[in-house]
Amino acid sequence: QSLLCHLLSSSKWESNEAETSTFLSTLGYTSADYYCHLVKNMVCSLVMELRGNRFNGLNIQGRVSASRVNAVSLLCLPLVTLPDLTPLLETLLLYHGGASKEILSLEFLEAVNEAFLKKKISLPESAVFSLWLRHLPSLEKATLYLLDQLVSIPLSSLEEVACIIKDSLLPQAANHPAIFRIVNEIFKNALLETDRTPEVVTIIQVFTQLFLNARQNENKQHKLPLKAYFPCHYQPLVTALLRRPFELPTTHWSQHLKHISDMLKTLVEDTDTSSFADLFEIWFLVARFGEWLDIATEQLLKAAVEPDGLLWLLAFYYCPQNENQQRAQTMVEAQALYNHLMMLFSCTVLSVKDLEAAVHNIMGIEQCCNQHLAAHLLTNFLLFSSGGHTIAEEFIYHITETADTSNEVCSLLVRTAYRINHNGEENQRTVKLLNKLLQTLTLKV
Repeated sequence: QSLLCHLLSSSKWESNEAETSTFLSTLGYTSADYYCHLVKNMVCSLVMELRGNRFNGLNIQGRVSASRVNAVSLLCLPLVTLPDLTPLLETLLLYHGGASKEILSLEFLEAVNEAFLKKKISLPESAVFSLWLRHLPSLEKATLYLLDQLVSIPLSSLEEVACIIKDSLLPQAANHPAIFRIVNEIFKNALLETDRTPEVVTIIQVFTQLFLNARQNENKQHKLPLKAYFPCHYQPLVTALLRRPFELPTTHWSQHLKHISDMLKTLVEDTDTSSFADLFEIWFLVARFGEWLDIATEQLLKAAVEPDGLLWLLAFYYCPQNENQQRAQTMVEAQALYNHLMMLFSCTVLSVKDLEAAVHNIMGIEQCCNQHLAAHLLTNFLLFSSGGHTIAEEFIYHITETADTSNEVCSLLVRTAYRINHNGEENQRTVKLLNKLLQTLTLKV
């Protein structure tokens, strides 16, 4: 019965619908069975036509015309989400007939991308990458769709963020420099449009880590040099930022951070990089590797370091433009706050009053960037100082109420929790405090 149904659906008898229906009834099959076989046979036939028939290892394919390929792609439009059609979708997306312009229907490319983004179809990575390379609007839509998806959920777990980003296939696709550059530009615009909001910065940092992981897993023969992805004239800085903290002994972190700060200062103070575009390019490079910024803040409090270089690194991140010597003023205020915190760092018993001066400093600061830098230092003090745990909840409330820093503090706590979970470098008291603060802040944000 199955063989007869298969042969019938493969034959030209299908054009006589009445006779076909009678014959199917005799076999005990329904029209649904028949049409299921028919679709599978059509898909198989078209796939063979596009890929080429192979007989005894020889390809006896005749050239398929561009109009024929275009017609097949249009034929797929109403059936894009049909699972049986997946082999044909894959074949079309990977098909290159040597034409100088796109031969697949744009409506087809848009429909496949839409179905993929909404999880209505599953495609091999190679087919998805080919789709985005063939149709850049689909790549742009996929990137914006990912950003919208991530900013619409509470930023309470970077594991969840990483899972969503990885599932999008964009970090893996970014191994292709053309895709990387377009995604990069969309991220830059998102930062500019949102005034460098901490949530978007954190999303970009996670994306960058996943991209580097995917690049690490790439076959060495196919791995492209870093200059294919990052600005050529910042290569020494890129190389330093690319070193992951876990690749170095913790005793070398401060030295590495000073090296980054020195290179950055040389670049920023160079008269050739004084324009907004140049400064933003450098700032964006530092921001996307923000794990080092968080570690710089921790090192200032936990390690015996010369603070100037690390404070300058933070001052540049929070005040990249330096209008009216703003960065110099930020350095003065950050140094004063740092000195105040270091005097209290070893105290085992603390009260909120002990840190009131720091709170007043934040309340008195007009520049938003200085508020965020101060919040960064204060939050790390509460997490890692001897007595900070006892007043952390109450003081975090003060920080987020007296200045618009809720998102900054929440993003910092999420990033710290993610790093500790992966590296296991802190004690359980800090981990419990982090989780408790995150629960409170997530509800508030």
